[in-house]
Amino acid sequence: MTKNYHLLLTLLPSILLAQFDPPAGQAGSKAIFKNDPLFKSWATEASVVRGPQDIAASTVVLASVGTAVNATGIADGSGIVSLGDGGTAVLTFAKPITNGSGADFAVFENSFNDTFLELAFVEASSDGINFFRFPATSLTSTATQVGTFGAVDATKINNLAGKYKANYGTPFDISELPDHSLLNKDKITHVKIIDVVGTINPQYGTLDSVGNIVNDPYPTNFASGGFDLDAVGVINEFTEVLGTANLSKSDFQIYPNPTSDFVQIKSREEIKKINVYSITGQKLIVSENEKIDLKNLPAGNYLLEIITAKGKITQKIIKK
Repeated sequence: MTKNYHLLLTLLPSILLAQFDPPAGQAGSKAIFKNDPLFKSWATEASVVRGPQDIAASTVVLASVGTAVNATGIADGSGIVSLGDGGTAVLTFAKPITNGSGADFAVFENSFNDTFLELAFVEASSDGINFFRFPATSLTSTATQVGTFGAVDATKINNLAGKYKANYGTPFDISELPDHSLLNKDKITHVKIIDVVGTINPQYGTLDSVGNIVNDPYPTNFASGGFDLDAVGVINEFTEVLGTANLSKSDFQIYPNPTSDFVQIKSREEIKKINVYSITGQKLIVSENEKIDLKNLPAGNYLLEIITAKGKITQKIIKK
């Protein structure tokens, strides 16, 4: 027991230093390549408010590389818009982003390697007015400032855009956002990117979700300073699959939900047909039976459409 205790104490510093997933291409990385078939669509419109090249400079000179339109469409690693210190970009989409299984969208920056990481906070909104921030963590030491072209260890970064090199997106899961009456997690219409500034000077530095100052390359007092936004790719896209129903969910019992194999439907009305859709609207199963076999579907969220003579209704089901 004593030997094991001392071994744990020996290993503890290294455990604490590597909290999160590694850079793109390494085992366990959550980075998503731009051509991954997971992506259903990309941001269609963007608006940008530039920040200064150096927030502490006596003369304000704004970042200037790129235009807002560069943040739309598929990531390419070169057509970017630089935000500057504390600058922001707001992206919108042809269809809302929905809270599906796993990551729902990803943000792309244009870093030229795995350690020059210019970071940004990410927020989401379902009305374009009220934004809610993903809980971000930075475990990078603030004992010394990361220099202009200094290195940041990706394993100390979580839920900050810019964690990976160019062409690899940082994924975000809507379920990690706080629950709030002003946020509809099933219909996210706006995504906001906010440059972290990066200085450890408390006068200008910004804090992660647990109160740590976020330390990244600073100063970046040139035209392309700050977070360089390349693209935002949508993984789980909301689709209005079904029309409104004149039935009540109280007319039905669906169990078990979540399930690992079958779901059983009990109804006060005679069921004509049951359809199972993916969260993106693809019809997967058509049945006239009240017991639906889901064993061959991968784990995730699905839509169950129940059709009777009086109308139809939709219920979300979860396959474990």
